[in-house]
Amino acid sequence: MWLFWLFLAVPIIEIALFIQVGGLIGLWPTLGIVVLTAIVGTAVMRSQGAHAWVEIQRSFSEFRDPTRPLAHGVMILVAGMLLLTPGFFTDAVGLALLVPGIRDLVLRKLAARVRVTRVQAGHATMRRDDHRPPYGDGVIDGEYYVADEDQRPARPAPPDLPPQLDDLPPGPRRPGGSGWTQH
Repeated sequence: MWLFWLFLAVPIIEIALFIQVGGLIGLWPTLGIVVLTAIVGTAVMRSQGAHAWVEIQRSFSEFRDPTRPLAHGVMILVAGMLLLTPGFFTDAVGLALLVPGIRDLVLRKLAARVRVTRVQAGHATMRRDDHRPPYGDGVIDGEYYVADEDQRPARPAPPDLPPQLDDLPPGPRRPGGSGWTQH
């Protein structure tokens, strides 16, 4: 129901502000301000959006929680939409969302109202009330053995290699390398 009142209130606020500002400075300056805020806001949104995109990529590459950069990116996108919408009220809200401190405040207010109940990555799902790891008890069962250099069996050539490559000696051994990295 609050969305209905928002869609009703915003155009009324915008019309009232257009009438007030237009009465003070005239029609053309009023329209000029609306167009100017759209142009300046779009330029600022593009630069901050590019910065947010870099932060999102960095958080994924460093395996950090991407919540903050993603939320900032969404708020920058909303700010851009508000700045492109003609009006003084929407421009003021859009410009406010381009300020990082205000975005942090909005994020804190929203985070206080959100409760995570489930996290899903691929096919693994973990619920808030589920205290066990998503893949059983977290133990990986396996077998291994350690072989000395002279006890290693000869490696057969892969079947798709030509027969003359079977006789080549193995590549140089790196000092301190493990059996997993040798050829």
